[in-house]
Amino acid sequence: MLSKKQQRLRRARQTRIRIATQGAIRLTVNRTNLHIYASVISGDGGKVLATASTAEAEVRSALGASGKGGNVAAAQLVGRRVAEKARAAGVEKVAFDRAGFAYHGRVKALADAAREAGLQF
Repeated sequence: MLSKKQQRLRRARQTRIRIATQGAIRLTVNRTNLHIYASVISGDGGKVLATASTAEAEVRSALGASGKGGNVAAAQLVGRRVAEKARAAGVEKVAFDRAGFAYHGRVKALADAAREAGLQF
């Protein structure tokens, strides 16, 4: 029997294969109970072009006294931040890699915020 993490990675595998065949730059998301992480990764060599997460000191201070990174507001902040960093690195178009997580809640909030900040996917 597969563990919960193995099930998620199994779901993620097909998406990653499809994005790799397209050779597209991908925006990948990782979600934990406390934090959410987003990275923009190049299609040709897997080089990280931009990252943002709720573990960064600037993001934690922007979230206020609680510094909670496990909510939708934090995900929106990370989405805007990663989009700004990606555009500064010259990236306009990405493929969204939800890494086997459901497109709902924090993952959806991050994606919508990144779109509003100018990333196309």
